[in-house]
This record gives sequence, structure tokens and C-alpha cells, in this order.
Amino acid sequence: MPPTATPPTDIAAVSQAARLRGRVRVPADKSISHRALLLAAVAEGTSRLSRVSDGLDPRSTAACLRALGVTVDVGRDGEVVVDSPGWAAWQAPGSALDCGNSGTTMRLLAGLLAGSALEATLDGDASLRGRPMGRVAEPLRAMGATVEGAGGGSTAPLRVAGRRPLRAIDWTTAVPSAQVKSAVLLAGLAAAGTTSVTESTATRDHTERMLRARGVTVAAEPAEPAEPAGQAGSQRVSLAGGQTVQPRDERVPGDVSAAAFWLVAGAAHPDADLALEGVGVNPSRRAVIDVLRAMGASIAEAAAPGPQAGEPTADLTVRSSALEAIDLGPADVARCIDEIPALALAAACASGRSRFRGAGELRHKESDRLVGIMEGLCALGAIVDLEDDDLVVQGGAGRAAYGLRGSTVRSLTDHRLAMTFAIAGLIASGETVVDAAASAAVSYPAFFADLERVRA
Repeated sequence: MPPTATPPTDIAAVSQAARLRGRVRVPADKSISHRALLLAAVAEGTSRLSRVSDGLDPRSTAACLRALGVTVDVGRDGEVVVDSPGWAAWQAPGSALDCGNSGTTMRLLAGLLAGSALEATLDGDASLRGRPMGRVAEPLRAMGATVEGAGGGSTAPLRVAGRRPLRAIDWTTAVPSAQVKSAVLLAGLAAAGTTSVTESTATRDHTERMLRARGVTVAAEPAEPAEPAGQAGSQRVSLAGGQTVQPRDERVPGDVSAAAFWLVAGAAHPDADLALEGVGVNPSRRAVIDVLRAMGASIAEAAAPGPQAGEPTADLTVRSSALEAIDLGPADVARCIDEIPALALAAACASGRSRFRGAGELRHKESDRLVGIMEGLCALGAIVDLEDDDLVVQGGAGRAAYGLRGSTVRSLTDHRLAMTFAIAGLIASGETVVDAAASAAVSYPAFFADLERVRA
């Protein structure tokens, strides 16, 4: 029997798999889980949520809400009951709110605290303290909230003092970001007038969908073209302040970002047939599926009963494929920003030279992912370069003549890098050793157990 992945402690040793088979129930969508918890806490009353992510990041959101006086009871298999006195009745926390490693928790909760009558400090681990928060702090200050932090308010810890009502604003984001858009829209619920956010590239719309499902009217329309010419996909999202968020019972769909690892493994491995159940296929999130198909991946899609949390879902089947190189522009990169590490691995296994253009946002994730991707894939024998903020991957690593070779790779304590390199270990010859493998639990606690199961 060949060696398998070790438990997710400090190190995971992953050997090449002869074949990949089985069904995978990917974890609940992390982005939607955060929003389901936060919106349930804004609503007055009881919301019953099923299949909420058990990742460390959503746990941070739940812990922060408890510190604000919201009851969050976690049962079995992701069942969560949220009983809230309502946003206006949140209590001042007795100490700093610990967001752990979760940028989503910090940015979205900053928006809600800005529209409350409370003062609170948002803090996190060393990695989160190094991530940019000025892009959220600036619009919230423009709305009338006080936001102070390290580096002139650009990094955590952030002290947020809210006010009601806030000033409505018409904000244009400097960098397309669903988290910034969401923070401003959530604060806009407490503003006098209509708050709008304009993006050069439309980002994921989970917040808008989930607000609508809870009785809030949210408008979205193409933005006016910029001079001399607008970018395709620009949009303006607006909502009127003073609307009430209703409690709701809902089920969270499977995380397409988690599914991406198995889609790449199945497409790149020479003998694979994997089925993924109940994956969210929101049009603003499914870009990784469409990009892999454009690369030649054999991915079948069957609509699942739904929607769940206002989101469409599907069962996916992926089989071994002959992958071709891809050239993604900045707008396409933005649409699948969290899946770029896995797509870079797919590009290393494809024929031809792939380029991911304008991927600078990856420098501001849990690590500098651009550097992490390059160093990790190069350690495995791939040819990867950085040209400013473009990631360039020379394909052919999946072929016998240029095969990936097992090696020791650094994950930079970044969950998406750790899982990408573990998947590479299923394809590479010999054994691949991934450090800080426990970081996978941030979004996918059962990742290594699933990896062992599908290696047939």
C-alpha cells in the first residue's frame, strides 16, 4: 500500500497516486457562511442555518458575534442556530474582537460596526495585521464612522466607532473587492439615503443575493463607461438605508473554491474520475469551472435542487483531460482570484505557456501568494516566472518528459497554497512534503481526509 497524506499537523507527506476515484462532499462555502452568520446577527429573531463551514475563519466570525451579545449555537454537521436581539441591540464587547486570520470577518464586521452605535476594536493574528484595511476604512470614514488603526488606519488593530444614521455615499472602489463592496453596502443599511458602490469589474455578489433573500432591495446595473473607454463587466450596486433584514432559515452550498482543488486534480491526473456534490455555481464565482473548461478540462455539470441561500448549485464530475495553456486578463483573474494557485498548478500540467495578468491582489492575501505559487511550483520542477504582477507558467510539467517531481515545499502558512501543493503531490513523482499543512483547516478541515479517500 503506497504512503498517503499524513494528518494535517505541521507537515503533510503526499505520494503520487496511481489513480483518483470517488465522491467528495466539499465543505460549505466559506464566503457564504460568513455572510449567513453576519446577516442572521443583524436580523432580529432566530435563523436556522444548515451546513455552515466549520473552517477556522467562520469560527472567528461566530466568536465575534457572541462577543457582541448574539447567541450562536453550533450543532452537528454544520447546523447553527443564531438568535439575535437585532443589530441595534448589539452589546459593546468587553475586549478586542479576535478575527483570527479572517479578512472577511474583519472587513464585513467593520461595515456593520460602522452602522451601529457601538465602539469596538477588531484585531487578528500576525498575518491579518499585515493585510490592507485602508480600502475599507476610507469609505467608512466618508460615511461618518470613526475608523482608526495602525499605519494611519490602514492595518489592524482597527478601532471602529459607529454612528446612526451614517451618510450615504457613492463610492468607486480603487481595486475590485467583494469584501470592500460588502462592507460599504452593509454600512449603507444604516445610512440616510441611498448608498452605491461602483466597481470596474463586477465581483462576487453573495452579499447582494443574501440581502435580497432577507427582504432587502438591492439594485445592480452596468456602470457608466469611464473615459476613454469603460471596462467590460463594470457595475454599480445600490441600496437604500433604513431597510430591515429579516431572519431566515437556509442551507449553505458547497464551496466552489474548495472544489477547485479536486477539479484541477481530476483534470491533471492521468487516471482520474471524481464526483463533487452540491457545489455552488453562482455566476460571479464559477469562473474557475469555465477557465478549466477553456483549458480543455472534462467537467460535467448537473443542476442540483435549489437554490440554497439564494445560490444555484450543481453536482460536478471531472475526468482526466489534455489541458492547454490559458491567457487570463485582469478581469478574469479578479473573477477567480482565490482559485489562481490551483489554476497555476493546472497551467504547469498543461501544454503551452500560460499567463495570469494583473494578479497583484494575490500579494495581499494570507501570504504573498504570487511569490508562494512561484517558489512552490518551481520547487516541484515547474517553470514559473513573475513579470511585475503577471504570473507566467510554462506548461508541460504533467508530461513524462517534464514531470513534476516530489520535493519539500513551503506553504507560507497559507491554506490555499498548502492544498495546492498537496494536490500537486498526487501528480508528482515520488513524495511531496508540504509544511504548515494544518493551515488547510482555515477553510477545509477535512481536506487531508478527503485526499486519502480519493487516491483509490
